[in-house]
Amino acid sequence: MRLDNSRESQNIEDRRGSRIPLRGGGKIGLGTIVLALVAIYFGVDPSVVLQNLTEPQETQYSAPAGNSANDAEKTFVAKILGDTEDTWSKLFQQNGWGSYRQPKLVLYSGVTPTACGTGQAAMGPFYCPGDSKVYLDLGFFRQMAQELDSPGDFAQAYVIAHEVGHHVQHLRGITDQVDKLRQRSSTTVANQLSVRVELQADCFAGVWANHSNEQRGTLEAGDIEEALNAATAIGDDRLQQQAQGRVVPDSFTHGTSAQRVRWFSRGLKSGDTSQCDTFGAREL
Repeated sequence: MRLDNSRESQNIEDRRGSRIPLRGGGKIGLGTIVLALVAIYFGVDPSVVLQNLTEPQETQYSAPAGNSANDAEKTFVAKILGDTEDTWSKLFQQNGWGSYRQPKLVLYSGVTPTACGTGQAAMGPFYCPGDSKVYLDLGFFRQMAQELDSPGDFAQAYVIAHEVGHHVQHLRGITDQVDKLRQRSSTTVANQLSVRVELQADCFAGVWANHSNEQRGTLEAGDIEEALNAATAIGDDRLQQQAQGRVVPDSFTHGTSAQRVRWFSRGLKSGDTSQCDTFGAREL
């Protein structure tokens, strides 16, 4: 990616190396083992899973990470976040949606408190609507490269843009509407709604990439392939096949590899948020 023309966001909250008190934490129970299968998913709904992630016990603290306050990874994340801010501020204005309220992005190591419960690196990156913050342990980027075979800076940018897509959904009231529907739906229907939420966030990430490249020329050769490779790697079907040797469609919460690629590509090609209506689509 070419980020020379991208500014650094001031909305980075760096908790790495801090000793932050947590309620409970650390002890791994059966639920955590199950959730580990979801660790590499993007956009896990923290309000559902984080509250009960750890078994109650005495106060624990996050371990110091020893990272520099001005490292290259932080600079990269700050530039991507700043780029999303510029893009979505313009899109909100163009669409008559009012002012875009910029989210905070929290960098942390291991564990951290959130308004949605205790956040842990094992959950992967996530967005918490309770405090309008994106949470990211940078170790996930190394996991992408080493375990998912999804290296590259644009693959990492896609992760951040997807989580910012959830913030856009929150601001637009989509998150609240879907949560209400989930509460009165069967597990299967609730999962189907989750898939539509996640695919829309993928499409929003594509919309950002379109406008970022058009306005600041950020894309280089191979960048799109990196994002599509990442989208393929985290499809429900592929992850379930790798983890348990079989695929259970009714349990999908994020969409298949093909669906994730399709909706990201749709946003990328059109640059139009109206093309991201996964809830009105007959086929995903």
